[in-house]
Amino acid sequence: MHMLLKTTTASAALAAALTVAPASLLAQEATTNEAETTAETEASPTSGASAEMEANVTADAGAVADPPATPNEDMQAVLDKLAELGAQPISELSVEDARSQPTPADAVMAVMEERGIEMPEDLAGVATRDITYPGADGSQIDARVYTPAEGEGPFPLIVYYHGGGWVIAGIDVYDASARALAAGANAVVVSATYRQAPGATFPVQHEDANAAYEWIVENSGDFNADAERLAIAGESAGGNLALNVAIHARDAELIQPDHVLSVYPIASDDMQTPSYEAYADAMPLSRAGMEWFFDKVFQDPSQASDPRIDLIARDDLQGLPPVTIVNAEIDPLQSEGEIMAERLSEAGVEVEQMTYDGVTHEFFGMGTVVPQAQEAVDMAVANLLEAFGNENNSADEAAMESDAASTDGTEAMPVEGEMDDAADNVEAEPAEEDATTTAN
Repeated sequence: MHMLLKTTTASAALAAALTVAPASLLAQEATTNEAETTAETEASPTSGASAEMEANVTADAGAVADPPATPNEDMQAVLDKLAELGAQPISELSVEDARSQPTPADAVMAVMEERGIEMPEDLAGVATRDITYPGADGSQIDARVYTPAEGEGPFPLIVYYHGGGWVIAGIDVYDASARALAAGANAVVVSATYRQAPGATFPVQHEDANAAYEWIVENSGDFNADAERLAIAGESAGGNLALNVAIHARDAELIQPDHVLSVYPIASDDMQTPSYEAYADAMPLSRAGMEWFFDKVFQDPSQASDPRIDLIARDDLQGLPPVTIVNAEIDPLQSEGEIMAERLSEAGVEVEQMTYDGVTHEFFGMGTVVPQAQEAVDMAVANLLEAFGNENNSADEAAMESDAASTDGTEAMPVEGEMDDAADNVEAEPAEEDATTTAN
């Protein structure tokens, strides 16, 4: 993986960098020799402590490896299993067939079964319940509440939006990501779906996402969640929604999120970027697949240049909360994710972006079988914990400290390293499922 600005570029061969102001870096793998960021210090992705760094921004964010990268062994195993299950390129399918065919999440589950891998206990222990929320038109839309096993709450709150190109997939397909964030950040995650195209075309999805955010925050107490510690997250099309909802919250003067996590977001209408060219035929997301999504979502092709889609062209990104952007190297959306981070930084927004080598679109929820996915979750969780103020230490540890104090008759006092230990207790564990077939 390659770190750039708190922004990461796709290639170690990228050219000369310019220095930007110091920023906090929470998660950088100690073994990342290819990092293009010069850091003063490094912190474990699950330590919860921040480290000051000098960040280098390449002059060529959005460039790709030359020659183009190929999937690593673990990522390829998932892709091979997906093909074995019978998944076809989405551009060749009807909407109905695309929605019903095997997904990358199915492939991950099959690889886990083949390798004898069980779902980690902390993920399995996350409790779920299905609810509905009133969409922008007043109709009831599905959502799912994920509550971590550790602690009594109230927990921090993460409003999460799934991917699928605004056309396919849903809560079930993206269960692994929501579950991993709930366990890792010890937070309540409410995964909200939205009306999908072609039955509901742009901008309905964005309107529903705004409605979901407002309703979930207003009713956070019903979920044992604390809206004073609040984040927005999303993947692919949902990554786009997460950024847009943050803009909406700012402009409508709503309760502001403390952090935004945007995983391989759609951030542009340009399908001629370096990553679109290099990975035009990638799986599970290809250029043809993105064209298929846009054809279903927009009634008029000109709508793709709307600022809610073409985020990198916006000139009003100032005043947003800190943002984490995660990208996959082998993904048509790689370039725009990196450029999005650059635009946010230019607007004065604190941003950390990482592109992970050897993996494809939809890798984020594959932590049980793809190590880079767990690294990405760890980075995201570390930044969420910092945003939440590390106030969500497990109830068990608090109880242990209280018991120790009562046993020796003295007040429990914090000791050196305690914060690191507390953060370790909420370390993100691998997710057992992933996203959707060519879902974005």
